[in-house]
Amino acid sequence: MADLPGSAVLASGYFHGYSVVGLLAVIGVLFVAVAFGAGRLLRPVVPTPEKLLTYECGVDPVGEGWAHTQVRYYVYAFLYVIFAVDSIFLFPWATVFAAPGYGATTLVEMFIFLGFLAVGLLYAWKKGVLEWT
Repeated sequence: MADLPGSAVLASGYFHGYSVVGLLAVIGVLFVAVAFGAGRLLRPVVPTPEKLLTYECGVDPVGEGWAHTQVRYYVYAFLYVIFAVDSIFLFPWATVFAAPGYGATTLVEMFIFLGFLAVGLLYAWKKGVLEWT
């Protein structure tokens, strides 16, 4: 029973950290809500036909709203993501490779991983995906 007040103080200090985070979250939400509310109350509302037109990138809309997108942009972005993940995987591998007892295992794992990437890149190259025409 004697250590009950001490544990209550410990629990109080524990929850104090969470209360500070909660208070900051509430203040942040209130700040955003007040800013959006003030913007809604203070902005001028004058709808004109020009303002109601679709606007994209400073170009007036001409023709239909449907546009075809080249798939090659997505393929290049996908290839970039694959090699970015590869580079992220190389950094921890390099640190583990230097540790004693893990050299051969990590080397084999890395060559298997790079083999999968090489097969994927070879497949994309054979399909002609990397041709920019």
